[in-house]
Amino acid sequence: MHREGFLPVILAAMAALIVAAGGATITDLGPWYQGLNQPGWAPPGWLYGVAWTLIFALAALASLAAWRAAPTRNARTNVIGLFAFNGFLNVMWSLLFFRVQRPDWALIEVAALWLSIAVLIVYCGRFSKLTAWLLLPYIGWVSVAAALNYAIVQLNSPFG
Repeated sequence: MHREGFLPVILAAMAALIVAAGGATITDLGPWYQGLNQPGWAPPGWLYGVAWTLIFALAALASLAAWRAAPTRNARTNVIGLFAFNGFLNVMWSLLFFRVQRPDWALIEVAALWLSIAVLIVYCGRFSKLTAWLLLPYIGWVSVAAALNYAIVQLNSPFG
């Protein structure tokens, strides 16, 4: 790989790490979260770190594959913008749920997050099937997170 070929790899990895670190920094599993009623089917706590680590690694690879496969400069710009917006929504969900302590607001936001992943799969999948496949675990996990978010709202309302 040429020297300049490493730059997109480094940037994709850094972007994934920034989003992951942002979400992790905002996530507070303290007394408020521990006091929430959880549905019986909630995943075990250890699984979240494993799942998000895998998802962010796959998303970084997906962004790189999409950027490299994009047929035009405009398409590459769109790929960067779509992934950046998705990263923003990912961190925003953590902010609303954990810091603002509004799972009800986070439930609305998670729909936007899910939709942004679907848009990434469809848009990037037109020129990179690999990207679409790499993002499937992400949309699957966010679907579980949305269902869990909904259950938490049902079990613990009202908030605020």
